[in-house]
Amino acid sequence: MKKKNVNLRDLKPNSEEQHTHNDGHNHGNGSAFKTYVPAIISFTMLIIGIGIDYFDVSFFKDWIRIAWYSIAYLPVGLPVVKEGWNSIKKGDVFTEFFLMSIATIGAFIIGEYPEGVAVMLFYAVGELFQSAAVNRAKGNIKALLDVRPKEANVFRDGDYVSVSPENVNIGEKIQIRVGEKIPLDGILLSEKASLNTAALTGESKPDSIQKEAKVYAGSINLESVIEVEVTNKFEDSSIARILDLVQNATARKSKTELFIRQFARIYTPIVVFLAIGVTFIPYFFVDDYVFRDSLYRALIFLVISCPCALVISIPLGYFGGLGAASKNGILFKGASFLDAMTKINTLVMDKTGTVTKGVFKIKEVKAIGWNETEFMQYLMAMEEQSTHPIAKAILEYKAEGEDFEAQDVSEIAGKGLKGIVNGKTVLVGNKALMTANNINVPSETESIVESIVLVAIDNQFAGYVVIADELKEDAKETITNLHKVGIKNIMMLSGDKDSITQQVAKELNIENAKGGLLPEDKLSEVEILKKNPENKVAFIGDGINDAPVLAASNVGIAMGGLGSDVAIETADVIIQTDQPSKVVRAIKISRSTRKIVWQNIILAFGVKVIVLILGAGGLATMWEAVFADVGVALLAILNAVRLQKMKWD
Repeated sequence: MKKKNVNLRDLKPNSEEQHTHNDGHNHGNGSAFKTYVPAIISFTMLIIGIGIDYFDVSFFKDWIRIAWYSIAYLPVGLPVVKEGWNSIKKGDVFTEFFLMSIATIGAFIIGEYPEGVAVMLFYAVGELFQSAAVNRAKGNIKALLDVRPKEANVFRDGDYVSVSPENVNIGEKIQIRVGEKIPLDGILLSEKASLNTAALTGESKPDSIQKEAKVYAGSINLESVIEVEVTNKFEDSSIARILDLVQNATARKSKTELFIRQFARIYTPIVVFLAIGVTFIPYFFVDDYVFRDSLYRALIFLVISCPCALVISIPLGYFGGLGAASKNGILFKGASFLDAMTKINTLVMDKTGTVTKGVFKIKEVKAIGWNETEFMQYLMAMEEQSTHPIAKAILEYKAEGEDFEAQDVSEIAGKGLKGIVNGKTVLVGNKALMTANNINVPSETESIVESIVLVAIDNQFAGYVVIADELKEDAKETITNLHKVGIKNIMMLSGDKDSITQQVAKELNIENAKGGLLPEDKLSEVEILKKNPENKVAFIGDGINDAPVLAASNVGIAMGGLGSDVAIETADVIIQTDQPSKVVRAIKISRSTRKIVWQNIILAFGVKVIVLILGAGGLATMWEAVFADVGVALLAILNAVRLQKMKWD
């Protein structure tokens, strides 16, 4: 995906999606009250007119009555009529604006002035509420824009100067004061920092990090002034990437949305022609045909036919789902992936960095004939000469007392290290190193599947250290909850040793696991699963080597914190917190979204069909028609807004 800067205009819907639901109501200018002034004027005049009609005031007749209701109609009706005319000029005749204009003007023609005003008034008020609901649904997404840093204090010519983040280069040093947002991704130069990463991860708990740890743009510095070395230009930063993903998510429609739009374009003209039929066909079959009554039924038919409830409530449901997901640190790249996630029944996962932390830690220290602390001092003195990840894990050990120093250290290829510590010859490495030096190794080490470091001091076996990749805190809980939400087929594929993969799988209660796989092997395994059409496969991974499998899966899920850029770009869903448990939440949010969308579809279709039948038979008035359109739309909106209040713990 090509990176680019994101601005507020980027998150506006396209012209088709927007469906011109402004109706002249500009929510961006003036106060909210000003937005509702036209509706208030029309409502006041309508109530006064109905009151005068009720008391049959003598002067309120003929042209005065027509003029009064016409003036009442204009504030809410004129923008809709104008919008309908503009659509016709563009070749789009059968819009809801055209239908509402014909229906209400038709009501005036047959003398039903109050009903004409009332229909347009309720429609306009409904549109206002719809616009407010859409804006609210997009709020969770647009809120991301507020975390975009506006300036960076960069060190240049011996002093810190404030510049735009876009103008800071990789390698430059920036300063972030307390309460400020980190403007660019980088490495922490200060000893420590406490950061609020809620905008990126959805987690409100402050994140405490140490020197040389990665920091991400959009995080807020909480405690003291810190310095950071920039590692990414702004357009490649984490916050820019998130904004880009979210922006594109709103543009990718689900199949349901696309179907509803296409259906509305077909069904609306059909209803228009049916309305014409309702007007004139009875003439040929009914003896006491009254044109006015038939036209009134046709106008009701037109009001009911407006696809407003469908066209706005379905996208609103998906907006709500995308917003709720982003608020929970889960980024869907499109509404289509919300739908796809609901169908997943098979989950394949990588091991390292997905269910494990991807960081080596000491799991066990076994000293034989030595005090553990002294044993570790000998070992650490040797490992200080190595840059291997296992050496780094060993050096994390906190040993009391003075540090030992190693001399004459040499590396024996494929076996380990040999050197002198405190005048004693020390060997550190694998079993091959011990065997080559005629040192007996206890048989208990044979059953250890994790990485093991063997140590000999002065030609005597002194002990060993077991190094293992730690499970993430929520890994076990994730597998349990995946079973609870109906994902029965869970498989682990890893490039790590098969023995280690099997052990991790056993700890997590995953029955199907394979280790020692190359990227093409993982891809083959997923392709085999996909050959069964009943399998809808999601894959969770984080590394560059996972990109082919992420692309091949029905839904690719990437760990977005530690994950590689390639994996994140390829995936369909990004877990910003690197917590596998968020996959369960993503499934729940997807299912809730789809449930609400289908509730709205059934509600809108069901009520419309009933009232259409009643209208054709002359049993429904304009008031029922208004409910079938605006009323149902409002109910659907209220239903969709529930997504923003739901919890998925």
